[in-house]
Amino acid sequence: MNPYLMFLTPFIAAGSAQFIKILIGHPRKLSFKDLFRLTYAGMPSGHSAFVSSLTMLIALIQGFNSPIFLLSLVFTFIVINDALKLRRYLGKQGEVINTLIKDLKEDQFLDEEYPLLLERIGHTKIEALVGSLLGILVSLIMFFLIDPFLFK
Repeated sequence: MNPYLMFLTPFIAAGSAQFIKILIGHPRKLSFKDLFRLTYAGMPSGHSAFVSSLTMLIALIQGFNSPIFLLSLVFTFIVINDALKLRRYLGKQGEVINTLIKDLKEDQFLDEEYPLLLERIGHTKIEALVGSLLGILVSLIMFFLIDPFLFK
């Protein structure tokens, strides 16, 4: 496989996930600021798409029995676990902190000094699963369809 295409494939998978997320997540007019806010959560998971694409490419090129594939598989599970659990927990903390700031409205210092935090930065299991499947699909398409025709 062409090394440049191999390098770009996980980014294409993550970019595709982000594009789909924007399409299905916001039917209203988007601002430039919204594009970056949408990258944290939603369907499908861009992080899952990226790492799954990378792992699938390594499996296709090096084989499913290679040590680098197993290392990449462990890395994929860590990233997806982080997207599912740790980032969801951080979102809950943001929700609690935002509630505390709203409850203390009379204190101008809190309103000016502490902006509201994002409350939805984690993924659900289905968002991570769809992101992973998207990443695998993008890798298969790039490996079997795009690469053989563009780089002979």
